[in-house]
Parts: sequence; structure tokens; C-alpha cells
Amino acid sequence: MSKKTLIIAEKPSVAADIARALGGFAKQPDFYESDPYVLSSAVGHLLELHEPEEYEVKRGKWSFAHLPVIPPEFALRPIERAEARLKVLTRLIKRKDVGALINACDAGREGELIFRYIVQHAGAKQPIKRLWLQSMTPAAIREAFAGLRSDADMQPLADAARCRSEADWLIGINGTRAMTAFNSKDGGFFLTTVGRVQTPTLAIVVEREDRIRKFVARDYWEVHARFDCRAGDYEGRWFDPAFKKREDDAEAKAERIWDRAAAEAIVAACSGKPGTVSEESKPSSQLSPLLFDLTSLQREGNARFGFSAKTTLSLAQALYEKHKALTYPRTDARALPQDYIEVVQQTLRMMVGEPASKRGGGVAGIPEYAPHAARILNKGWVRPNRRVFDNTKISDHFAIVPTLQAPAALSEAEQKIYDLVVRRFLAVFHPAAEYLVTTRITEVEGHRFKTEGKVLVEPGWLAVYGREAQTEQASLVAVDADERVRTLAIKAAGLQTKPPARYTEATLLSAMEGAGKLVDDDELRAAMAEKGLGTPATRAAIIEGLIAERYLVRDGRELHPTAKAFQLMTLLRGLGIDELTAPELTGEWEHRLALMEHGSLRRDVFMREIAQLTKHMVERAKSYESDTVPGDYATLRTPCPKCGGTVQENYRRFACTHCDFSLPKHPGSRTFEYDEVEQLLEQRSIGPLTGFRSKMGRPFAAALKISPEFKLEFDFGNADAEGEAGEVDFSGLTPLGPCPKCGANVYEQPMAYVCEKSVGAARSCDFRSGRVILQQPIEAEQMRKLLGEGRTDLLHGFVSNRTRRKFAAFLIRKPDGSTGFEFESRLQRGAAGADGKPAPARAAKAPAHAPVTPPAAPNTAKPVAKAAKARKSAQTTKTAKTTKITKATKTAKRAPAAPPAARRTPAPKAPARVAKSVKVARRADRRAGAK
Repeated sequence: MSKKTLIIAEKPSVAADIARALGGFAKQPDFYESDPYVLSSAVGHLLELHEPEEYEVKRGKWSFAHLPVIPPEFALRPIERAEARLKVLTRLIKRKDVGALINACDAGREGELIFRYIVQHAGAKQPIKRLWLQSMTPAAIREAFAGLRSDADMQPLADAARCRSEADWLIGINGTRAMTAFNSKDGGFFLTTVGRVQTPTLAIVVEREDRIRKFVARDYWEVHARFDCRAGDYEGRWFDPAFKKREDDAEAKAERIWDRAAAEAIVAACSGKPGTVSEESKPSSQLSPLLFDLTSLQREGNARFGFSAKTTLSLAQALYEKHKALTYPRTDARALPQDYIEVVQQTLRMMVGEPASKRGGGVAGIPEYAPHAARILNKGWVRPNRRVFDNTKISDHFAIVPTLQAPAALSEAEQKIYDLVVRRFLAVFHPAAEYLVTTRITEVEGHRFKTEGKVLVEPGWLAVYGREAQTEQASLVAVDADERVRTLAIKAAGLQTKPPARYTEATLLSAMEGAGKLVDDDELRAAMAEKGLGTPATRAAIIEGLIAERYLVRDGRELHPTAKAFQLMTLLRGLGIDELTAPELTGEWEHRLALMEHGSLRRDVFMREIAQLTKHMVERAKSYESDTVPGDYATLRTPCPKCGGTVQENYRRFACTHCDFSLPKHPGSRTFEYDEVEQLLEQRSIGPLTGFRSKMGRPFAAALKISPEFKLEFDFGNADAEGEAGEVDFSGLTPLGPCPKCGANVYEQPMAYVCEKSVGAARSCDFRSGRVILQQPIEAEQMRKLLGEGRTDLLHGFVSNRTRRKFAAFLIRKPDGSTGFEFESRLQRGAAGADGKPAPARAAKAPAHAPVTPPAAPNTAKPVAKAAKARKSAQTTKTAKTTKITKATKTAKRAPAAPPAARRTPAPKAPARVAKSVKVARRADRRAGAK
């Protein structure tokens, strides 16, 4: 029997391209086959490094006793979503007629790793060759097959790929467990994740926020004047022609005057006086921006539309996989292969379309792009140009550009991303935009004022974005030669310096991409020049991970670091392991991995160094004996509720400096923000708050209060306790709407929205709906909509109790008056924008959904009677309305993940909780190993 060669590509689209280029393949369900070849693909990474099993299940936390974890060999585990594809490839590798393998995964470090893990898992023994593709045109694919590389040639790259993966695992797993163990010394389970990319990225945001908090505004003045000439009037701004930039004062500028008297003296000297004019006009040109890579596309999507990096990636991925309208999006290249000129021309012809003729109906093209595409083709602007076509600027993939497939039925959000890519693609083949820039200097009594004008003469690539040439009148009014002008008006404008802007996702992506600029060492900076922090494919996940771990929060388009983020930076620096906060660690790794790729550094030497760093990191956390960690701590504005003294922050607590009153900084593994703890001190209560975790790692929501004994207590708002209490005084409260069960008024209470007849000894109604349901806060406005319209907006923050995954749903009023879930239909999702809100016109056509219970998430809106019954069946004693902080984790085990009305089933038995804590730990391990 003749032997065949199995070709393994990284993704199905590449396998299809190879099949078309080589020809002779028959398509099977999971692979292609010809006489000499079997061809199949992965779907990105199929395997990951297995997380360690040594953790204390009993207490639900990780112990220093088991650290550091440095396995002699790294085991692999299938990634759940990709198991089916892995089984296909394993079966093909083990076919008796497969005598050789070709690695056709992406040409780079990660592509090498994907293939190496697959053959390791399958136990492959066949000889291996490497296909190194830099372009996906048929000719380039056939040429690459004619020059296959040997396995020995690729071994240094494979070593570097494994080292990167294993080193990230060691630092992430051990760092996360060590910091978690340190922060959990006082009890509870305070998950504290760290990672080689995650932590320096967070440090960038924290450092900016620290500068903002410490910023002190400075007053300055600018002098603005309006001058009169024969053709009209124009404005100018005073400047100091002798100004030079100062390294010790970044805020100093030529037009800023720091002394008010000096500014007013200029005004007095020039007011009403004549002036002379000199000006210079010169042409200026502006090239189009480069083609998009993923990071630049994510930046543009965030800046233009407010899309998160994750949203832009998912939209680009859908345009690539589902609509076949864009090339592969997870790329760091902004150029095309040098043999791609013909494909570009074909793409432009697709946009132009073909007119109808006697022999056929023609091709419609894409009307909004057709004029620009036709202009490029007619003028012959697609030609060899290293700015666009350059193999040396391509690693694994080329830039994101439109394909030959005209898309159809795109959602509004998908259309926005497609339009960004297409217009950038069209712009890059247009000539530069041409401007005429005029600088006018007006001198009055020895003081100089600058006026600048800029006229677009030839729009060039800006025509793609709708810009047209301007006339001279669009800029400055003309001043005749030797004409003297008169100062019509002049004033000193008082201004203040502004703090640095907070990061948005767009600017943070830029900072991650350019993190090498923050490194002082020349070699390390050079090593990071092409990499930065993370890769285009991982940066969105890093930002989302920081948000998921409550290190960052989104506020509009801005990213704000939380108290937990500042505490992590304080901890790492206080323990003397602040190398984890600096991009130099990535620079050092990239430098040494580059040496390894070129055969100048052995794999075992690099891994020994990483093991030493791991041991050092764990030992610093283990051996630290002080009760606090040195840092820059705050003094609260709110006085001590016990004695009126000053409350000072330290690493673990907020403590009064005059008495014994203190509060823990992270009760229930949730870190207080400053405004939260100040509200708690002032009002003696706050909440309900989400984000708490029990000792077993289970999330829960609760209010917090300071007891008469000045102890911090959780308040779970027990329904039975409230019902048995005296009458509740609703006077002064605004009703939110009619009760769906009895028609009485519904009011907002600390933990729930309740019918006025559902409380007190004579209660006659049982309507009650939690203010937090499955970790999703339900705002009063949404409850008004539920009561008045029968349905809330689409809410995106629900978290399944079983899978811990987020899901989106509407809350609806059911016929019996209780509350249920309704899920967005596929039609609505297809019409939705990136914000998740369904397009109204299309949503109206969607069939109405019957109320349903979310898969893997209990119905959190059951009425109080059933909830109370479920709790009673699961517990032999009633839970107290409030529980002291020292007993909070026990209560959290019994307390529902959402308020009582949101409970459907009894609490799970102890073995299930233990299993759940194992899953929590494993998920955290997987996240840590990836960061």
C-alpha cells in the first residue's frame, strides 16, 4: 500500500486554499484527500498546558505549602471547544496509510506550537516537513510546496514556542497562587491573578491614574488678538519666538504665559496698535494610513464607534469566517505579499462590477465603493510599492483587506467594520493628499502673534472619505504686501493645565503595542519593537480579563483601575517582585527567545532561568512576615463612626488612628473602592453590592452594614425576616409601578423591590424581585419598565451559577405576575449593533418568545413563596437577617447567589460545593497560564 502525506493547516480556510492550489482533492466531511495527500486543519489552538492539581479543596484556596509548582514535564489537555477537531486530526495521524506529515500551520512561533502540540498528543512517529507560507495565492502555495523545510531546521523555532508557552504558565500559575495565598492569609479566598502580559498592562493604566490623582492644575494665560486688514479680519495668538522645550517642565509651551501681569502688559502694549505682517506658504502632503492589522483596526473601531477590542475582533472574525468578506483578522502585519497585486486588481474589479450585456446580466459590484475602485484601476495606481507590498513586513499573516466575496446581509456593526477596512484598502492606493500651509506672523510693538491656515488643494486619498478640494477663501483672508494691519481686539485668556487623559481601549492598545518604548535597555527595546505587550490576537482578551477580574472597569469609553488594581501594584512592589509590573520582563524574554530561534541559546538554559525567577517570586511572598506592605495609602475624608477620628488605609484594613475601629479592605474577597467605604462610614450601610465570593469560590451579592457594636456585617435581606417584622414605612418613597400580582404599589428596598402588601405581619401578597439577579444589578428604571411595560431592556450582565458564563436576557412579567427570562432571538441578534441592542425594525418582526429558563442558569425571578420553601427544604435553621463578617463565608454557602426571590432550587450539598471550588480553581489556573 502506497503511503500518503498528511498536511495539517492551522485553520479550515487555509486548508481550502491549499486544496485549490494543488488540485485533485476530493472533499470529505472533515478533510480533503487526493492520491498523494490527506489534508485537514486545526481551528487555532487545540491543546493547552494542563493546570496543576495540588490545591486545598477542603478550604477552597491555594496554599504556600504546594508552591512553587514546577513540573518536570508539562502535560497537555484538549481545549473543550476544540476536542472534536483534535479527534479528527488524531485519527488521521494514526491512519496506517499516512507515512509523513507536513506542518502547514501559520509561519511563525504560535503556528509551530499548535502543530507540535497536536503531534505530541497523538504520539506521531512519522517524519515531518514544514510548509512556510507567506502568501496564499495559488502560485505562492505551489512554490512553498516545492521548497519544504526540514524538521531539524524548525527545531529552534519549536523550542522557542514551547519555552514561551511553558514560561507564561510558570509565571502565571505560581504568581497567581502565591499572591492569592498571601492575600487570603486572613481568611476567605481573595483571587489575585498576575501574568507576564496582564500585569505590566495593568501597571500602565495604574501609573496613568496615579498621575491623574496627583495632578495639580497650574494657571496660565494666552493672549489672543483680532487684526483688521483691507480684505477682512483674522485672529492670531501671541507666542515667544525664543522658546525652547524644557525637560524639567513638560507643560511649558511657546504660547503659555505663567504670570498674569505679564499677559496683561502685552494686552496693554498692543491694544489698538498697528502691526506688520510676514507670511510663508508652502506645500505639504499627507500619505494615507497603512492597511489595518488587528490592533490598529481595534483602535479605530473604539475611537470611531466605541466598540471594545473584543467586539471588533468578533465582528472581524465573523466577516472572515461567516461572510468570507475579509482576510484573516488576527494579524500583526500592515502590508501585503509582493505577489498579491493581481488579487488586489481582482478585488477592485469585484467592487466596480460588470455592466449588463447581451450575453449576460452583469455583476452589480458595490455601489458605494465602485467610483473609487474604478478610479484606481483606470489610473493604474496598483503597482509595486514597498509601502503596500512587502514580504519583509509580513510574519504569519498579511494585512486585513477585503476578499473577492461581496458581503450580503451584514448587521449594522459588521457593516461598520467592513466599511473601515474597505475604505482603508481603497485609500492606500490613492496618491497623497496635497495641502497649502500658510504661516502668518503679525508683529505689534515687538510682540509676535501666529496665525496658521491650511488649504486642501488635491484631496488624493481623502476623496475615499468624501473630502473635496477647498478654495483659498476657505482659509486665511489675504493681506497685501507691505500692508499694515490694526489690532481690533485683544484679550488675555485665563486657562489651566489639564491632567493626562485616562486610557480608552484605543489608547491602551496603542500603549501595549508600543510598550517597548518604555524600556531603557537598547537590546530589550529592539526585541520588543515588533512585539509589544501581547499579540494582536491576545490583547483584546487581556483587557477583557482585567475587567473580568475587577482590576479595570469601563466608564463610557474610559478604563478606570480599581482599588484592587492599586493594591496589586502595592503588593508586588512591596514584596520586591516589581519586575512583574514592568515590560522589561517581556523584552528580556523576547530577546532570549529570538536568540533561541537562531540557535544561539539552548532551551534548557532558558527554562532554568524561568524556574529561578518563579522560585524567587514565590519565596518573596512566602517569607514576608510583616502585617502590612509599604505603599502610598490614602486618608479617608469621612470620619470614624465610633469616635469621629481620622480613618487611615493600610494594606489590609481601613483603621481609625484614635480608637480600635477598623474595617477589612476586601470582605468576601471583594475590594472596597474609596467612595464605597466612605459611603459605608457615613451612612452605616451600602448595597447591595455584587462581586463577593464565599470561601468555596461561589459568587454572591449582599448589602453591608455597620452594626451598633461597630462590626461589619453582611445583610442578605432575608424575606421571612422582613415578612415577620413590623410594618414598613413607605411614606416618602416613590412607587415604581403597580404590583403585577395585586395592583398595590411596588417600592425599592435595600435588597429587593417589594410590594407594599408583601411585608409586615398582615402581608397578603408575595411579590418580591431582587435588586441583583445572577450578579446583574437591576436598576430602578428597569424595574419601572418591567412593571409598566412587562419587560426590561436587554441586560448583559447575568452570570450562570453552573457554568459561570455571562449571558444576556430580558426580564419579563409572566402571566401569573412572577418574573422570568426571555432571550434575544437569532433574528434580533443578527440585526443587533455592537452594543447588543436589537435593531428596532427587525426586532419587531421577530416572533415573540415564550418565557424560558436560561440553560445552566436557574430562574432567578421566582416569587418569594417558592423561594422561601426551597430554602426551608435545604436548611434546618433560618439564616439570620444579618451575619457578622467573621461568619460571612458560612452564610455565603447558604445564601443564594442572587437575592431570595431569585432562588429556584435548594443549595447544593457539600460535595457539589467542593467540586465547584475545584472548577473555580481550574478556571483561574487556565486564565493565569494564558496571561
